[in-house]
Amino acid sequence: MNRRVCLRSIAASSVVTTAGCLESLSQENDEQRERPHAEGVTLGPPEIDLREASHPSYGEAMPTVEFRDPLADEPISTAQFEGDRTVLLTFFYTSCPDGACPALLLRLRRAQEVTAEQGYCDDAAFLAMTFDPERDTEDVLRTHAGEQGVDLEAGNWHFLRPDRYEEAEESLTEQFGLPLEERDAEEYEHLEYMFPHFNYIFLVNERGRIERVYPDGATVEPSQVVGDFETVVSA
Repeated sequence: MNRRVCLRSIAASSVVTTAGCLESLSQENDEQRERPHAEGVTLGPPEIDLREASHPSYGEAMPTVEFRDPLADEPISTAQFEGDRTVLLTFFYTSCPDGACPALLLRLRRAQEVTAEQGYCDDAAFLAMTFDPERDTEDVLRTHAGEQGVDLEAGNWHFLRPDRYEEAEESLTEQFGLPLEERDAEEYEHLEYMFPHFNYIFLVNERGRIERVYPDGATVEPSQVVGDFETVVSA
């Protein structure tokens, strides 16, 4: 494939009371260097070691899930992109009351914009799985895509919609190790129920291996996600 990439870097510094911070940073860097570079991945070990987490992490295989994309009217499986595309995946619901879900979609959308700018739309896939199929109907998802600035015409964005909430719960809990729970939304007058959930983004290379897991996906710098994504998709 012909790929072009625009890499970004960020630098930060401080002057006052840096001794302790520098020592801590040095220790973290030493620990990071001690962790081996996983086979089948492009990026080196992440700063945060998530190997003991319940979810799959750096260097491990992406779980295979398949749900229908109601906008494309076809089933979409994470496995279908192996050998073909780099994937960014997250979980959301359109009625999210605290802004976390729009923030997750924003980071995927920023990466989607870069694929269009750099000319490698066909090398990427963006998967956003809802765990609220009762409210997130085809019409609602299409409207939400427009509100969030998603380019559906690019052909690389897919909303995954389980038929039932129980299917979403099983997928997140058993396959991704991210327990999901539906709760009454007593503090929100306009919502009957809501989902306390993990704000995760998974970056998966075309070999189906996880390059990065962003557990703070709603607050991680978009430039970090985009930069990592560009590095992987151009490898």
